[in-house]
Amino acid sequence: MAMRLPGYIIAALLLLSACVRQDGSPDDTVVALPEAVRHAVTIEVTVPAGSGPVYLAGNLPELGPWRADGLPMTGGGEQRSVTLDIPAGTAFEYKVTLGSWDREGVADEGGVPRNFRLLVEGPQTVTHRISHWKRPAAYYIENWQSSGVQGRLDYWLDVESAHLGPARHVEIWLPPGYENSDRRYPVIYMHDGQNLFDPRIANTGVDWGVDEAIVRSVEAGQARPAIVVGIWSGELRGRELSPWDLGGNYARFLIEELMPRVNAGYRTLTGPENTMTMGSSMGGLISFYLVREHPDVFGACGCMSTHFPFNATDNARMSGRPVPDGADPQRPLILDVIDAGETVPPDTRFWFDYGTQTLDAGYEPTHLAVRDWLLSQGLAEGTDFVVRRYDGAAHNEASWRARLDDPVAFLLDPQEG
Repeated sequence: MAMRLPGYIIAALLLLSACVRQDGSPDDTVVALPEAVRHAVTIEVTVPAGSGPVYLAGNLPELGPWRADGLPMTGGGEQRSVTLDIPAGTAFEYKVTLGSWDREGVADEGGVPRNFRLLVEGPQTVTHRISHWKRPAAYYIENWQSSGVQGRLDYWLDVESAHLGPARHVEIWLPPGYENSDRRYPVIYMHDGQNLFDPRIANTGVDWGVDEAIVRSVEAGQARPAIVVGIWSGELRGRELSPWDLGGNYARFLIEELMPRVNAGYRTLTGPENTMTMGSSMGGLISFYLVREHPDVFGACGCMSTHFPFNATDNARMSGRPVPDGADPQRPLILDVIDAGETVPPDTRFWFDYGTQTLDAGYEPTHLAVRDWLLSQGLAEGTDFVVRRYDGAAHNEASWRARLDDPVAFLLDPQEG
């Protein structure tokens, strides 16, 4: 059966065909193609009485994207709504909040729900019911034992920094047996700390299960026990985790302010051979940066779904600064690092992985470029570094949780201790 093109595309093709000179060369006339068809999408939500202002957060530019207070919903009482004008074919994802991520809507089954999703194929109205709102993080922090975590969690609230703007929470996980021994432990500094241990706090309702992965690996003889320090992220997450923006300031916060306090308060093993860093997406980028730029502090990194396609346009959007003159706005910035001839610091180890679904689907080319660079430096694959693909894995906490045992065993290899 022949495929029928929409009328607006046919019209555009006819218009283009008319813009050719009689000798066959193209005319210089600039033709404005029709804008993409857009559809009105209405989101209607029933919320608990007395909820106050309600907001829609999502992946559209007009929603932040993903600002917790992206767009106020109209209405009052238990009924709220918002109508958006969205291009046809858009895969729209969204959540409902009270203006912050620690007060997002929770469905009847309990727990933070996954993103609502819809494919915009025409005008439509969708309805949701929010049974209650997630409690403020302070409630879950005070009752951390109820999370089911193995070991112990200590929280430092609203940690100030001379190098960063907003204060942030920091959690310190101590493995089972810590309190009953004099043993000292290596330390992993992990980013997006709110997502590591407690599903009630985690942004997507799924935590990484870091405690479970380390305990499993230790019991199997595949890893050393370790202390984990989780640094919570905030509104400046992308900028702080970007090596090309505020990443240097974030590194100073870790090295000059946080690490001395951790080492003073806990039985840590120090030195780069016992100090590691780990994160996903932009957290993978900053982890790689920390080992490259501060090998005297961090000796290894675990980089999951590293956002290596990050380019000058992405950096300009986050930082508010223009793309530098002469720069390729779409070229991954990590390729500029490689082409500049940067060398790998000695005695450092690297874990990289990526999936094949959602955002991870575009990650393979840059990961393979990094692999070739590491090999060209004389590093041994499997020992000095790993670049691993996970078929079917997506860019989310559930996927990182499912494969966390692998980088944990690499970072905490008993042979390295």
